Amino acid sequence: MTHTPSQRASSWLSDFETALSTGDIHAVTSAFTEDSFWRDLVAFTWNIRTQEGRPAIAAMLRDRLADTAPSHFALEGEATEADGIVDAWFTFETTVARGRGHLRLKATPQGDQAWTFLTTMTELKGFEEKRGDNRIKGAEHGSKKARKSWLELRQEEEAKLGYEEQPYVLIIGGGQGGIILAARLKKLGVPTVVVEKNARAGDSWRNRYKSLCLHDPVWYDHLPYMPFPDDWPVFAPKDKVGDWLEMYTKVMELNYWGSTTAKKARFDEAKGEWEVVVERDGQEVTLRPKQLVFALGVSGYANVPKIAGAETFLGDQHHSSKHPGPEACQGKKVVVLGSNNSAHDICAALWENDVDVTMVQRSSTHIAPSDSLMELALGGLYSEQAVKSGIDHHKADLIFASVPYKIMHTFHIPVYDEMKKRDADLYGRLEKAGFMLDFGDDGSGLFMKYLRRGSGYYIDVGACELVANGSIKLKSGVNIERINPQSVTLTDGTELPADVLVYATGFGSMNHWLADLVSPEVADRVGKVWGLGSATTKDPGPWEGELRNMWKPTNQPQLWIHGGNLHQSRHYSQFLSLQLKARYEGLSTPVYEQAAVHHLR
Repeated sequence: MTHTPSQRASSWLSDFETALSTGDIHAVTSAFTEDSFWRDLVAFTWNIRTQEGRPAIAAMLRDRLADTAPSHFALEGEATEADGIVDAWFTFETTVARGRGHLRLKATPQGDQAWTFLTTMTELKGFEEKRGDNRIKGAEHGSKKARKSWLELRQEEEAKLGYEEQPYVLIIGGGQGGIILAARLKKLGVPTVVVEKNARAGDSWRNRYKSLCLHDPVWYDHLPYMPFPDDWPVFAPKDKVGDWLEMYTKVMELNYWGSTTAKKARFDEAKGEWEVVVERDGQEVTLRPKQLVFALGVSGYANVPKIAGAETFLGDQHHSSKHPGPEACQGKKVVVLGSNNSAHDICAALWENDVDVTMVQRSSTHIAPSDSLMELALGGLYSEQAVKSGIDHHKADLIFASVPYKIMHTFHIPVYDEMKKRDADLYGRLEKAGFMLDFGDDGSGLFMKYLRRGSGYYIDVGACELVANGSIKLKSGVNIERINPQSVTLTDGTELPADVLVYATGFGSMNHWLADLVSPEVADRVGKVWGLGSATTKDPGPWEGELRNMWKPTNQPQLWIHGGNLHQSRHYSQFLSLQLKARYEGLSTPVYEQAAVHHLR
């Protein structure tokens, strides 16, 4: 008798639950392949961890099974089968939470065994978000003297929080990451303040160079609770994104302190709280949150290389994050140092405004044409076609999360092999123009580069053609050796006339913010932020299995790092908010396998 994929998955889940309930760890691990992975987002480990192989799975269960008491594993929807792999969704419960997971089964001589297994916490029992059937009533019917309106109550909350009452969570950084996390915490009833140096929510987008737009498609970028409208542009321009974030902040009723600068923070071990001094409206305010979240972007301070002679330059020199736009450069000669996203965007905008611009490419860059990226890499999960096939961004996020980082590159290599063929003409013309191309150390392309190092790529939305045909001048395989009053000298001896010098040279680790705002000692205790330990370029080993210090407990008590692109901010904010909510409610949160620090800044 041939069993359907759903029958096979249901049978596996039933046997798995039985083994868990009896504490038979050997039976549990025997249900996994030798090369299996169990990725857990908070549900079992109060951490973000991937257990690689049976011994690691067994060790985790020996530590966490009794306390977690998992139960009620149930198939969700119908399982499917393709290329010998059964894909199945399931729900489950633990002592304190409900969860959702994903399973990939392989048929082996020993029967169906799990190859990849994902468990995620979706809500805490008794502390569910007040939405759907659980939404608040809003209006208070009946007659009552001195009744306060919604506006009065909201104004009262804004006036008290941070002054008469302390927030439980303070988020430093009010860009997309800080706003999204604050919205999650608001829904969970956790008192939270966001501080942002810019005046308005969305200014971190508005204040960037004129041509900036999202290079990721709209289906990838939705915010929690309030997706973009169905007529939202595929690639939203920066000011439109900024306005949406400002609107979102207001509608979600976030306690958002604009024009506020964090000046110093220290952890008071005796009181188990932070003391954070901020300047708001010209006055210093001391906040005392229990939990401190740095949401200052994946990147830290702007990387501005120290180049001999910089102080002699008579023109304007600035980092790409401060680029004013092409209008200020008209009639001038511009040299852009760098060849990643910002460099290409800036060079293209300068060319469109008839500016003489040269790109200086120091090292090879991965190029992913936008159309190809959309169709080959993202289309199956984040596209209109995916939505029509039943894969919305919630489901897509979990599918993406279900692939362990250890093997993720193997999923990506065929995609970029196809891209090489599809866009061979463009790549050939770029190389003929002298542009240095790569597809990552192992051919796995854009997203693995992003995870491993956060740099080294450009999603081509048109600038590559300008490089290929010479409209954007190119000097590759060189660096700037010296800056002169009206020119730059390259390492190959070439001298380029320059009136403006743009450093499109990326950013340092977020760890630098910790060093400045807290202390170098705390920064070193936390260690480097981002990267997987893949031992590829700019991502030194040892292997860590998850992104360093992101969305999970760090080695500094009660300090958290949040950020990433819109997709990551949306997805992982759910798990960070649940970790913070559990601590707010005084639940036991034993962290399994706190990550060791291998690299500092």
